[in-house]
Amino acid sequence: MFPVKVLLTNDDGVDAPGLLAVKSALEGRGAEVIVVAPDRPRSASGHSITLHKPLRLDATTLADGSTGLACSGTPSDCVMVGLRHLLLDAPPDIVVSGINQGPNLGWDLTYSGTVSAAMEGVLAGVPSLAVSLAFRFQRLIAEEESPPTGLDYRPAAEFAAGLAQRVLADPLPPQTFLNVNVPSLAPQRVAITRQGVRKYPGEVEERQDPRGRSYYWIGGDRPEDLMIPGTDVYAIAQGEISVTPVHLDMTADDQLERLRGWDLRP
Repeated sequence: MFPVKVLLTNDDGVDAPGLLAVKSALEGRGAEVIVVAPDRPRSASGHSITLHKPLRLDATTLADGSTGLACSGTPSDCVMVGLRHLLLDAPPDIVVSGINQGPNLGWDLTYSGTVSAAMEGVLAGVPSLAVSLAFRFQRLIAEEESPPTGLDYRPAAEFAAGLAQRVLADPLPPQTFLNVNVPSLAPQRVAITRQGVRKYPGEVEERQDPRGRSYYWIGGDRPEDLMIPGTDVYAIAQGEISVTPVHLDMTADDQLERLRGWDLRP
């Protein structure tokens, strides 16, 4: 049994199939699940919050017939509204973000709305995890293409639900959460990994609107992955589930003594 309360969000939108799959898996273990998710896709929104316009919450009927809340803001907004307003007097035991359609590996973490929602959870002192489905891979060559139809989120959802139980039974240190990537093709092993290196070359195209004014389009080129053993990128390329502990202290500790040796004066 899993008699806990879960705040569930994502960055693909409240109607995304990955969110429904993990909701079902959590409820199948006895959890009470409260859904607060963006009213539309918010991929690559990073850890942004909405400060200069009002947020709206609207009740919506999910595909399983239950009720969720659609938020007009970002994934981080969803968690903030959930924790600091809706569930203020009865906080959840854990925040689960996902299941994202596509991987969140390496330097994706700086862009990901899925990951940022988990960050917002641990900032508030609530255990959190982010879960993504890596829908295509080849051995040692990670691929990213348009997602195929008929993705099966159930194995990732069951893994996430079991991992949530383990996190609650054996808590992580403060300000630490788990970033989880699950291959879509029958993973057989779990790897505990470091964050790897995934770079986006990117292009910015200048185009003209019908009135002759310039506008700009940021290209989504295929990422460049460095295949370093022990990293999340490498594990997914090997067909393994990747579980990466992430903490919010981004200090480069190995540089502290070096910088203290600089002659810095105000």
